[in-house]
Amino acid sequence: MATVHLEKLAKVFPGGKGPDVRAVNSIDLTIRDREFMVLVGPSGCGKSTTLRMIAGLEEISEGTVSIDGSVVNGVPPKNRDIAMVFQNYALYPHMSVFNNMAFGLKLRKLPKSEIERRVNEASNILGIGELLARKPKALSGGQRQRVAVGRAIVRHPKVFLLDEPLSNLDAKMRVSMRTEISKLHARLAATMIYVTHDQVEAMSMGDRITVMKDGDIMQVAKPLDLYNYPENIFVAGFIGSPPMNLFNGSVKQEGNSVLFVEENESETRLVFHLAENLARKANGYVNKPVIFGIRPEDINDTLNVSSPDPRYTIEAQVEISEPMGSETYLYLDSGANSFIARVRSTERFDINTSVKLTFGMERAHLFDPETQKVLK
Repeated sequence: MATVHLEKLAKVFPGGKGPDVRAVNSIDLTIRDREFMVLVGPSGCGKSTTLRMIAGLEEISEGTVSIDGSVVNGVPPKNRDIAMVFQNYALYPHMSVFNNMAFGLKLRKLPKSEIERRVNEASNILGIGELLARKPKALSGGQRQRVAVGRAIVRHPKVFLLDEPLSNLDAKMRVSMRTEISKLHARLAATMIYVTHDQVEAMSMGDRITVMKDGDIMQVAKPLDLYNYPENIFVAGFIGSPPMNLFNGSVKQEGNSVLFVEENESETRLVFHLAENLARKANGYVNKPVIFGIRPEDINDTLNVSSPDPRYTIEAQVEISEPMGSETYLYLDSGANSFIARVRSTERFDINTSVKLTFGMERAHLFDPETQKVLK
């Protein structure tokens, strides 16, 4: 296996009659040996373009790609010792599963016995041994995806590249294949780079996650570090389902207390104390705008909290109630903001009724609205 290092990597597409388009903006990133790295972000953020530059399928405008210590900018894709799994499977419809998996090995003129050994080994790992004689049209979507992954495995590459490989599967099959790919990574101890727009896939599969936006890297961290310690507003809002609630407001000082006051001209605006840790971070922001962030699971119905602290308690109107079984999603209106609380399903919440909620301040965050960065 191998380390992949990107240094000042950029991709610029000619704009024709308009300005050039920078799809990737001079990014630096190291994928460690045997690591499962996920590139995640919304459509157009540059994640697939980055993967294609690593694969050699997209010309590099600036910077370098190194695999196993060697710069591969001018190396053809077939000589980079990588294997790529595409979103659309890219199987040969006239070939059997066996021949689809063996095709690349035949081009490399490996002995027939070695080809058979590798194909049988990969098919056993993926549980498709009984499908080797079938054509792709006789396979389900999940089986076709397994064949595409198997075709990559038989090559024994230094790096696996996976470009949204589960996008064409239904929800249940996606969950199953997510698990299979994670098991496969553990079994092969391979270096894998996986592109997805689905943050649930990213959180559940990656050793580390690279969050991208508009061609830039927003943050690189382990899944739970991204979730608990977002570096900026974009990461806070993108990672998590439902996403983090963000309230626009300002910091006020009242005696020894530091308050957050929501931006809202009505008399129903939210006003609550900031816990000591947040008050320290807000030092220097008194009478200045800030953004308060808190995740839905850190907003609790006061009826389910023993001795809720009145300093962190608010009142809001229920817009929508979504019972999910073990929990309920409450979509609420503060007067200036709509936000979501994830509460225990212990009672019914009617629309347009008022509910008292308490904030778990120990996991809340403050952000600078100008720089978009978290206050530390």
